Amino acid sequence: MRNFTGAPIPREEDARLLRGRGSYVDDLHLEGMLHAAIFRSSTAHGRIKHVETSEAGCLPGVLGVFTARDLSGHLKPIRIRVAGLPRFEEFLQTPLAIDKVRYVGEPVAIVVAETPYIAEDAASLISLEVDELSPILTWDQAVEGKQFIHEATGTNITGNFIGRGNADEVFNSAYYTRRERFSVQRHTAMPMETRGLVADWNAAAETMTVYGATKIPFFNRLSLSQMLELPESSVIMRVGDAGGGFGVRGEFYPEDFLVPFLARKLNRPIKWVEDRREHFMATNHARETYCDLEIACDRDGIIQGLRARVVVDLGAYARGTGSTAPARCGQFLPGPYRIPNYTCSVNAYFSNKTPSGTYRGPGRFEANFFRERIIDMAAVDLKIDRAELRRRNFVTPNEMPFNMGKLTTYEPAAEFDSGDYPSLFETALVRINWNWLQTVQGREVDGWYHGVGLSCFVESGAGGATEQARIRLTEDGSIDLFVGATSSGQGHETVFSQVCADVLGLPLYKIRVKCASTDEIAAGVGSFHSRSAVMSGNAVRQTAQTFLESLRAAAIDYFGRPNVELSWNGGVFSQEGTDAKVTLAVLAAHMAAKREVIDITDTFVNVKQKPFSYGTNAAHVAVDPRTGRVKLLDFVAIEDIGTILNPLIAHGQSEGAIVQGLGGVFLERLVYDEDGQLTTASFADYLLPTAIDFPNIRAEFVNLAPAPGNPLGAKGAGEGGLVAVAGAIGNAISAALASLNVQVRELPVSPPRLWELINQAQENAD
Repeated sequence: MRNFTGAPIPREEDARLLRGRGSYVDDLHLEGMLHAAIFRSSTAHGRIKHVETSEAGCLPGVLGVFTARDLSGHLKPIRIRVAGLPRFEEFLQTPLAIDKVRYVGEPVAIVVAETPYIAEDAASLISLEVDELSPILTWDQAVEGKQFIHEATGTNITGNFIGRGNADEVFNSAYYTRRERFSVQRHTAMPMETRGLVADWNAAAETMTVYGATKIPFFNRLSLSQMLELPESSVIMRVGDAGGGFGVRGEFYPEDFLVPFLARKLNRPIKWVEDRREHFMATNHARETYCDLEIACDRDGIIQGLRARVVVDLGAYARGTGSTAPARCGQFLPGPYRIPNYTCSVNAYFSNKTPSGTYRGPGRFEANFFRERIIDMAAVDLKIDRAELRRRNFVTPNEMPFNMGKLTTYEPAAEFDSGDYPSLFETALVRINWNWLQTVQGREVDGWYHGVGLSCFVESGAGGATEQARIRLTEDGSIDLFVGATSSGQGHETVFSQVCADVLGLPLYKIRVKCASTDEIAAGVGSFHSRSAVMSGNAVRQTAQTFLESLRAAAIDYFGRPNVELSWNGGVFSQEGTDAKVTLAVLAAHMAAKREVIDITDTFVNVKQKPFSYGTNAAHVAVDPRTGRVKLLDFVAIEDIGTILNPLIAHGQSEGAIVQGLGGVFLERLVYDEDGQLTTASFADYLLPTAIDFPNIRAEFVNLAPAPGNPLGAKGAGEGGLVAVAGAIGNAISAALASLNVQVRELPVSPPRLWELINQAQENAD
């Protein structure tokens, strides 16, 4: 046997998926199944006068059209998962609009019909009469307070202060200060598979089964059971394959209540699958963040303090994780640097836009762009090499663990657990050829201005204190491994089988990994915050150890000799000094004869600090000042994720995250007009990166500092590849155009926007 953990083993699940044998929610067809369609508001803000449904209800094949009036008494507010801002619970959404509509795309009615086509036709026959109100779309409008999106609250804003040290005192006496305003545009995840679910009510057993669960099935089971007023055990969340997630899929949305509620009411299974336009309008948006940021340094470039005001547009309602981005942006603004004095006003406002939630690297992507840009500006002002300024400010290995302070309201003070930030940084400089590139920095070569930029980051992972795994010996002697982490394409089946195989000393083909439904494992926290490898990986390791001891006890019972010495090799127990052996298949049959089964569940509890991964991104770009076009000539991303469970899968995660980040830098933007209408609600207007857009990407992982807080030594790897991309690109473009006095302060850096910046700089110079 060899060690599987750490080996670049190709993904086991790919053969099944590439042959079309995946099982997605829209593949499911239950007997007697109905179909649902949602009628959504086309008005951003207004009071509902009347919803006309009679024509839709008379369409042949329609079983019912339901509005808030029809569901009166059953529409409870959708609970939140993370309440990181004060009064957040006062802005919750009900599954259907009751008295007001607050964004374009808000559910107003739901149609149930025999086919999806009839349901869609019926929904198009519904009309909504609204007394329109002026939409609130900006921070200034929200603060003005002339009207409130949620009248009962008396406000459109929420926020708090965080910090460490005494930033105000430092800024009063600092040798050097600079203040800048930055922004990141509203954009979101676009997984290949849109949201969907099938709900099936069993009246005899009084159980509700929901197919299509992902990300957080146990939290959603609790939420749905409370809204349906059922025992939690009466709700089953079935997990299948999922075509991407990235934070937006799997949270609890209005449809996650409406479809099960009507399945029970009509006593028929109901399917609902979101179309792409609905995804644009109704699935969580993200990222829209503004930051006033100040930096204070001494004459040697030592950063003495940061002051910031962060403002995030949350959209119309407080969604499950809506407060995560503002909270994490404030927490990670200091980054991997030894900044003793820091204060941040974390602000969020509600607007008449689609509600916001988490999207891969929430808050971190934004924070790293803001901080790394102002560090480059300070380096230029102080006439210090940009790499050297970072060297002087890194937290060093000797300072680990480094107390970063209590910089979120809903978590205790945190520590950087381990790492060698300077060493990894130097490796990145070598990989990008930093010293040589200084010879072309800011120069024009064949009409293109060249620039190289750096961005450094630190990233937490492994949220949630526990995770479970379950291992069962089957009748044929193979192993069923159930994990609480759901998969949306990350490679769970392969990685967790590797960890389990190493502990049990079995070949991979003997282990079947199942991302567990809620009736297959007792508890699970889910897949988010780069937690699966750390939490589920260690849960698998721990459960496998317990399982192996149970196997040994069963083998001793099989031999009938309580004091026998047994050796274990390749799935076979051998009795020392004899030829007696027992295989797993024989052992399974022995237990079956006793009407017993070896079925072990164990829980990994993370009693120590969450692990922090860290890294450096470096980018080499060329910019055409005549068109604003940017060519990415080279991009290097190096990250320390502790123990690398599978380098092949980790590399794929990193490359995918980088391209996602580049999409956010150059292409993607959700735009609203003055009436609150989303004008970029299709792929004709919302651009996504393709496989050929950014070919020059190099991602590398190192293991300089295994996480001390978990037995595997693993750190999160799912989000770190994305968080520093904008900072590196923004710095590279600004360095390339330094002679033209162009500074990137806003995303996206599209060719028209960059062309505009170049021309504005030239006009100012004239």
